[in-house]
Amino acid sequence: MQLLIVLIVVVGLVALVVLAMAVKVVKQYENGVLFRFGRLVGTRSPGLRFIIPFVDVLHRVSLRVVTMPIQSQGIITKDNVSVDVSAVAYFRVVDAVKSVIAIENVNSAIDQIAQTTLRKVVGQHTLDETLSETDRINLDIRQILDITTAEWGVEVTLVELKDIQLPESMKRAMARQAEAEREKRSKIINAEGESLAAAALGDASDTMMAHPLALQLRNLQSLVEIGVDKNTTVVFPAPLMSTIGELGSFLAREANAAGATAPSSPTLAPPLDLASSARVPAPNGGTETT
Repeated sequence: MQLLIVLIVVVGLVALVVLAMAVKVVKQYENGVLFRFGRLVGTRSPGLRFIIPFVDVLHRVSLRVVTMPIQSQGIITKDNVSVDVSAVAYFRVVDAVKSVIAIENVNSAIDQIAQTTLRKVVGQHTLDETLSETDRINLDIRQILDITTAEWGVEVTLVELKDIQLPESMKRAMARQAEAEREKRSKIINAEGESLAAAALGDASDTMMAHPLALQLRNLQSLVEIGVDKNTTVVFPAPLMSTIGELGSFLAREANAAGATAPSSPTLAPPLDLASSARVPAPNGGTETT
């Protein structure tokens, strides 16, 4: 009787183990690939699935998008500049059967092919293109990976360059170039401002020549601006153009007067005769000859 009970217990345990091995759960984001005696039977959709223990093998394949960082690669660009470039790739399995049969480890394979593709594509561009045309580089890397991974049942959805490390000497050279570019633009803007200011001053001078009272009004406005500062300086503006005209007329009259009057020769004093004597009173009341 005891042997029968032990046998029933053992059979029950074996049945439970076999049932546990036969019951499989495929999650919503997975797809099951079923093999029977090593041969492909088909796929199993998400849900509760039963298999034959020790006969069937069910591989569950995730269909979610996988984020894979591509480690930094030392790359020499087309213009012989050494840079370190890292990226990130996004891919997902679209054919569960191919991802299991065509390749052993799809994640490792994509990681390696992404590194080599990144080095190849960036090496075909110059440094300026690598820094400014990242969208085109990302698209080229993605297209190359899609062609390779299509046979594995994998679709690369996105590739993005994440970081570009430049040598210190190249950073300094680019900083000097940026400073020179900004200085050039500042000089051009300054020259354009001087040109516009000169044109505006020319228009203002033409207006003042046509309307003489405009200069007087401008002078009065200058007095108002000076008076705002509350200083002790008193300014009496004079009409500058009329003053210059009067000064020119005065100089012309002086020049005409100087030309009409001939310069006279100076009268020379007679030479002093040292031999001549002069009488001066002597101290004793007489005279002394010198």
